[in-house]
Amino acid sequence: MTAPIAHEANCDGLVGPTHSYAGLSPGNIASERNRGEASSPRAAVLQGLAKMKRLADLGVPQFVLPPQERPDIPFLRQLGFAGSDGEVLAAAWAQQPAIAAAACSASAMWAANAATVTPSADSADGRVHLSAANLVTNLHRSLEGEQSARMLRVLFPDREKFAVHDPLPRVEHFGDEGAANHVRLCAEHGAPGVNLMVYGREAWEGWWEGEDARYPARQTLQASEAIVRRHGAARPVFARQARSAIMEGVFHNDVVCVGTRTALLFHERSFEDRAGTLQAIEAAAAGLFRPEFVEIAEADLPLADAVKSYLFNSQLLVLPGEDRLVLLAPTETEENPRAHAAAQALVTSNGPIGRVEYVDVRQSMRNGGGPACLRLRVVLNEDELAAANPFQRMNDAVYDLLVDWAGRHYRESLSPADLADPGLIEETRAALDDLTSLLRLGSDFYPFQRD
Repeated sequence: MTAPIAHEANCDGLVGPTHSYAGLSPGNIASERNRGEASSPRAAVLQGLAKMKRLADLGVPQFVLPPQERPDIPFLRQLGFAGSDGEVLAAAWAQQPAIAAAACSASAMWAANAATVTPSADSADGRVHLSAANLVTNLHRSLEGEQSARMLRVLFPDREKFAVHDPLPRVEHFGDEGAANHVRLCAEHGAPGVNLMVYGREAWEGWWEGEDARYPARQTLQASEAIVRRHGAARPVFARQARSAIMEGVFHNDVVCVGTRTALLFHERSFEDRAGTLQAIEAAAAGLFRPEFVEIAEADLPLADAVKSYLFNSQLLVLPGEDRLVLLAPTETEENPRAHAAAQALVTSNGPIGRVEYVDVRQSMRNGGGPACLRLRVVLNEDELAAANPFQRMNDAVYDLLVDWAGRHYRESLSPADLADPGLIEETRAALDDLTSLLRLGSDFYPFQRD
């Protein structure tokens, strides 16, 4: 039977007006290294929009995901800060600056962590299933789950075609980091596939284990198993991240692994049990397709260079009219000699990757998020694609509207001290209020609009 025509749509997070370098993410080396430096929210959002427009022009279905409301004043009020909104923010910065920084974080821009997705070709009930991630490992990201679910229900409103689930219980046992730890392989996007679910620890191990453990293992096996159960996801393969890689800055699997259709591109040190993982994928794919494993050895690209260059945090694209895949990598990959050589070797090897292109997302990269971090992949057949909110789909008109919007609302520069400015509350709310109209998100999309 011929598989229905389907596309791997990209849903990219718009960088929020409070984009800053607060160093809130242990294990994210770039985030820690650039902590305290001034950021450029306007440059950041324009870089993200340029990437979205580039993919839309290449024929990839591309959607825009709105930023979340920050500073998160309701969160600060829950913690006992009182008064006007400006007084709440000022008190938080004066008394608990680490908490205030978390309340201002624009980290929802990294949409790969927004949810885990099971396409209709793999789900038990024939719907697209999306589970918003709870992101409980880091305080600033744990604030995102409820709004992420609301956002996905606005983008995919048809309940007969889409099932959007609330986050798993917000406890460390079910730590869930979304699609950054999920790879789907298949013969064609509309055909049945294999769902590779990568985890860093089991629920009762704790976030840190052993005297040498510097960074938390964020995704639990039990969270991945729960996602598979609630989605009815077919052919799951559960694989453990290499512990040594986590300790060197591989906080999500997508720092060392990316895949689409039959191709899985990964670093030699991606998995704790490399051979067992590849065998399990082959067994799950038997009778459906033959996986193409593209491995880059530690000798060719040391893990430190992989983390620094984010070669694997690239987008593997199926483009109209191209027989081989296109790898869209950050410019940092091109500038790193060993990573650039590894990327070029992928092309000359005559494997599944036929071309490498580079994209400038430096503002995101300085916070540890590459091209793949900025997007959530959702496989949609033609009917499902037509049922998504059309006002969020990138095209020339939407791009022009959003570039103009960013120019009117975003600051050119933002220092850590600027985050305490009460005026930032009204600035961001004005921007988000305008955005809800542009993208047809509804008049009660954000908490401040409901209040």
